[in-house]
Amino acid sequence: MSDLKSDLAALRLEREPESSGSARRVVGWIVVLVLLAAAGFGGWKWLTREQPIEVQVSTVTERAAGAQAAVLNASGYVTARRRATVSSKITGKVVEVNVEEGMAVKEGQVLARLDDSTARASLALAEAQAEAARHGVQENEAHLSQAKVTLGRETQLLKDGIVTQADVDQARLDVDATAARIASLTQQIKVAESQVELQKTELDNTVVRAPFSGMAITKDAQPGEMVSPVSAGGGFTRTGICTIVDMKSLEIDVDVNESYINRVHPDQHVTAVLDAYPDWQIPAHVITTIPTADRQKATVQVRIAFDASEPGEQGRANGAGPRAAGSNLDPRILPDMGVKVTFLRESEGQSGAPAAAQPTTLVPKASLVNDNGSSYVFVVHGDRAERRAVRTGGADGERMEVLGGLQPGERVVVSPPREMKDGSAVLVK
Repeated sequence: MSDLKSDLAALRLEREPESSGSARRVVGWIVVLVLLAAAGFGGWKWLTREQPIEVQVSTVTERAAGAQAAVLNASGYVTARRRATVSSKITGKVVEVNVEEGMAVKEGQVLARLDDSTARASLALAEAQAEAARHGVQENEAHLSQAKVTLGRETQLLKDGIVTQADVDQARLDVDATAARIASLTQQIKVAESQVELQKTELDNTVVRAPFSGMAITKDAQPGEMVSPVSAGGGFTRTGICTIVDMKSLEIDVDVNESYINRVHPDQHVTAVLDAYPDWQIPAHVITTIPTADRQKATVQVRIAFDASEPGEQGRANGAGPRAAGSNLDPRILPDMGVKVTFLRESEGQSGAPAAAQPTTLVPKASLVNDNGSSYVFVVHGDRAERRAVRTGGADGERMEVLGGLQPGERVVVSPPREMKDGSAVLVK
């Protein structure tokens, strides 16, 4: 019996003191509170963190030494001073067209021919009438000679008393009438010859020739179509054969805001950049300012000429002289091309503003901030903006010269917001 009790006593499990279980629960709650506090602190830091400012940046550039500064930018188109849609002087059917787009033509070259059958028939009729009048004159001249002989004979017979005075008067009338018919026929010959010349002109009008040398840019008619110098017959009658452009007369037309037209003057140097060739700067100069303004757009038209260049030459340095008359232009310059022009500040000897002898640092005007007469910009380093004071010079179009405080290649904030300050976090768009 005692053995059984001892065995059961050996199987009994001893309970731990209740105080140790309470301590474990307290430790667990402390860990939870610490974790919650850490999460809350992290969330608060995340919510109250500095938000970066989205900005646009521009790279500080450099103008080469000796280059002229810009005073104004504008855009326009390449236009041809000599451009003509060639048509015929008369209405007729086209039977031959000798021109294609892109073909070079010479002055007087035959571009097209119209049906000339009617004109040739009219010319033949006029020539026949002139010839008939000439034969009539010859016949009456022969009759006049005979009439004069008869008048002389009748006059002698009157002296001999063989004929009467009436016979002599009749002979004299015949002479005078024949002479009058000869004079009338002579005038008819002149009229007929004038008619012949007129018909020759009408025949020549059936041939359409080039009015000047140039390049054909359009072909507007085909053989078999009707052509007329005026619009007639609705859409079934052409009003032109082709359009010719004198490629030596190409120039630039730009519209300048009337608020800035005082910056433009004749012979001012200009740099032109075609939209098709953005890396090609073409030297040019102002021809004249059209003396009227467009009240709808508040602009003034300015004519600009390309400077002289040889075919294939990509332009010379800024400051080239005016273009010589009849000079060659690069074949890449085509009519109606879009072009952007930069009006340059004049060099020394013209306006007293010499081009810089050293490279000049340039920044966009929108990146500069004025503060009580001083200027500063925000330079971007990584994700932070540094406020930096700068010294500015003159304007160069939409850019400003910087005399100190910046180096080419640095990035500056364009149109910085008011809340930006030194050390602000930025996010470049």
